[in-house]
Amino acid sequence: MSDIEAMQSKIAACEQEIGREIIGQRDVIRSSMIAILSGGNVLLEGMPGLGKTRLVNTISHVLNLSFKRIQFTPDLMPGDITGTNIMVKDNEGSAFRFEPGPIFANIILADEINRATPKTQSALLEAMQEHSVTVGNVSHKVPEPFFVLATQNPIEQEGTYPLPEAQLDRFMFKILVGFPSKNELRGIVDLTENRNTQPASTILTGDDLQTAAAMVSNIGVADAVMDTILEIIMGTHDHSNKYIREGASPRAAQAIVRGAKARAFMEGRFNVSFEDVEAVAYPVLRHRILLSFDAISEGVTEDKIITGIIRRLSENRQA
Repeated sequence: MSDIEAMQSKIAACEQEIGREIIGQRDVIRSSMIAILSGGNVLLEGMPGLGKTRLVNTISHVLNLSFKRIQFTPDLMPGDITGTNIMVKDNEGSAFRFEPGPIFANIILADEINRATPKTQSALLEAMQEHSVTVGNVSHKVPEPFFVLATQNPIEQEGTYPLPEAQLDRFMFKILVGFPSKNELRGIVDLTENRNTQPASTILTGDDLQTAAAMVSNIGVADAVMDTILEIIMGTHDHSNKYIREGASPRAAQAIVRGAKARAFMEGRFNVSFEDVEAVAYPVLRHRILLSFDAISEGVTEDKIITGIIRRLSENRQA
């Protein structure tokens, strides 16, 4: 077995271990692992009690990464996230010392991120994009690998602050966490109320994860597949589509390429397929498309728009 095949087996084992703790939600687990292998941040949207926090905690345990949870509230300050300089006295006098905040961990769970003010939300921007934070004109690097997995409630709007488009664009994926089926709900109750099973095992390390990410980056993308990715992005800027107010940014094209490579790697392939592109297009684009008034009034969702774009391109390929 080659090193690549061995790593692919380990990634599959990670999915299996996470699935032991998170009943159902296979697509959510798969999408989360794709984003992590791609080095991307994730926005998890779903109703309370669906296991979003448990998912992030389990991922950090299986991947053997340090984990910090930040509960976002209206009174949370930027310094509560990044840390602050404190005055320390010693024999030589007084000096400032940097006291790191909870942002200094491999995996950050930003719980209910839309409950904090925009000023506090923006404290995550530099860490998400640059993997560093600046406090008192001094830049501090966060540990590597570094991921932000944020949650938000889609139905409760009172006391929330919608994330600005600039910050939404920093999230590689927006993953929708749906309600479980009856059988899955039974499994969740059995798991949480009758803890007879062993907790999930640690499969990878941070070094393993970075090695896997390097392997993912070497996955090939054929010219025809790349053209499809670009056409999908351009399709979100179709001025004849009355449902789209603004389309996706160039960062979306980069995210689709990285995500499609990671999916191909997890599927045991060494080239990106059209199916890989179509699968990751939804979590990449659904938070980057701004709906028009017509779309909102007619109940047209971002996913419906993405489906229309993909279907049209698929028909053109087959013609």
